[in-house]
Amino acid sequence: MLQERRVLVAVCGSIAAYKAAEVVRGLTKAGAEVRVVMTDAARRFVGPATFAALTGYPVETDLFAEPERVVHVELGRWAEAYLVCGATASTLDRLASGSGSDIVSATYLTCRCPVLAAPAMHTEMWEHPSVQRNVERVHADGVIVVAPGEGDLASGDVGVGRLADPEAIVEEVSSALTPKELAGVRVLVTAGPTRESLDPVRFVSNRSSGRMGFALAREARRRGADVLVVAGPTSAPAPYGIEIVRVETAEEMLNESLGRFEDSDIAVLNAAVADWRPAETAPHKVKKGHMARAIPLEPTRDIASELGRKKGSQTLVLFAAETESVVENATEKLRSKNADLIVGNTVGAPGTGFDAETNDAVVVTAAGSEEIPRLRKHELAVLIWDRIVQARAQRQSVD
Repeated sequence: MLQERRVLVAVCGSIAAYKAAEVVRGLTKAGAEVRVVMTDAARRFVGPATFAALTGYPVETDLFAEPERVVHVELGRWAEAYLVCGATASTLDRLASGSGSDIVSATYLTCRCPVLAAPAMHTEMWEHPSVQRNVERVHADGVIVVAPGEGDLASGDVGVGRLADPEAIVEEVSSALTPKELAGVRVLVTAGPTRESLDPVRFVSNRSSGRMGFALAREARRRGADVLVVAGPTSAPAPYGIEIVRVETAEEMLNESLGRFEDSDIAVLNAAVADWRPAETAPHKVKKGHMARAIPLEPTRDIASELGRKKGSQTLVLFAAETESVVENATEKLRSKNADLIVGNTVGAPGTGFDAETNDAVVVTAAGSEEIPRLRKHELAVLIWDRIVQARAQRQSVD
């Protein structure tokens, strides 16, 4: 979340400069106030007018354009985060040496906020020992390096050096501006639906998209946690920088969760796990005329109950998707599953629950319940982690 945060973006002279416009758009969409500085070389690829239109601010390109202003000091003090986007070999060299010879490197020297560098260059340049030395030097100075990816390069080659995805860069800026209150904490998150096969073609499942679980994982990582997600079948975009274990059935999700719970400090079970599965799975597709009128079902093992029984010092957070009596049902689940916190959310109503961008929720603990107004899922994830952190602090003060 970057609501009302001040982010300064430096655009450098590589073909990736056009992607910097996507990064700036992503930052503003996330709520940030963005200003841009550009090297002379960057202006050969993208004009300043592009970034002025995206940000609503004039673009600074010259240290001496207005002698009455010390522009690099002004911008360095204004910024809460400084992102050097599409950092070239020459830009990295200026940052590493502290030259301050252009507006990008001079502003870098004045910044006392988090600084991020997202390099972009050809593979041979990226792998050159001198570039790697400079990457190590800026990293040692506290710069967060958003490593380039592998893919198509401007020369027509394919290799390492491609600017990281704009979404990943925006996520790293968000992470850099989030207090690390979960540093060193190991978090397990389950997300998405499960599928229970009737035959090789058909299965029983539910409407869970996995977006809420991924939002929770993303927010935990921003707060410094070491996060692992056990995810059922979902097409939702995977959260950047997080290990994901893919499963399909309730039994697979149970086994993966049990195997990792002992090494976790917090488990957040957001997945919509099937309560029932077909008693038998046909080895071949069942033809329409041979389909039984009634399909025998058997219960799946309850992941929440299994983890609740094994819980020691861990914090266990569960979700309760309900169509009615949300508080009452969530409160009963809190007691019966040995959980520390339950998020009850309404499903089946327009604009909330499965497949929706927003959720209506209630947070239930042993101390009582808190009604949450309708929020977008990433906003709800922030609030839920606030409540988890509070609950852990209260528990530790009692212990």
